[in-house]
Amino acid sequence: MKKILKIISSVKGAESKSTQLADAVIEKLIVQYPGSTVNVKDLAKEPYEHFHEGHLKVYGGLGEVTPEVIAGVEKASEEAINELMHADIIVIGVPIYNFNIPSTLKAWLDHVMRAGKTFSFASGQKEGLVNNKKVYLAVSSGGIYSEGPMQTYNFAVPYLEASLGFIGITDISTFWAEGCDMPGYKETALQKAIDKVAV
Repeated sequence: MKKILKIISSVKGAESKSTQLADAVIEKLIVQYPGSTVNVKDLAKEPYEHFHEGHLKVYGGLGEVTPEVIAGVEKASEEAINELMHADIIVIGVPIYNFNIPSTLKAWLDHVMRAGKTFSFASGQKEGLVNNKKVYLAVSSGGIYSEGPMQTYNFAVPYLEASLGFIGITDISTFWAEGCDMPGYKETALQKAIDKVAV
């Protein structure tokens, strides 16, 4: 039995191919680990605030900030970090928008990537504090970015791998539904991706 955190970042709701691919990953995880629970975080419906001056001051202790701002920033960040820490497996739906992740997913990362909480330099070296987690990235894109001439425009997956790796999560598997807007590919892109899912 596993605790699964499902993160939705697409704005397309049930039509989202990244969300459908994430659902396929979770279905296989539940078969693999009967009795697992799934906590859903839909960033399109309940987004975190984008990084602002208050976050900088609260996270870094830089300058004065009102108690209300401190309470709001801390509450949201602690919620995001606690959900991450309590999960054994994280499944992230990642639609590629303009060659990168949705801004709501970046905002979530800004809430969980915190010195002293998810990473530390106390020893003089960077240490990730989020350990023993497995991540599955369910990526969808209109074009083909995992290989070929457009691969240099794939900033989403390398960014997520680097960011998650920075906080200690290095066990990452990625599944692609790509060419979703391309004739000859879009008709079968999602099903081909689902067929390749292995957990």
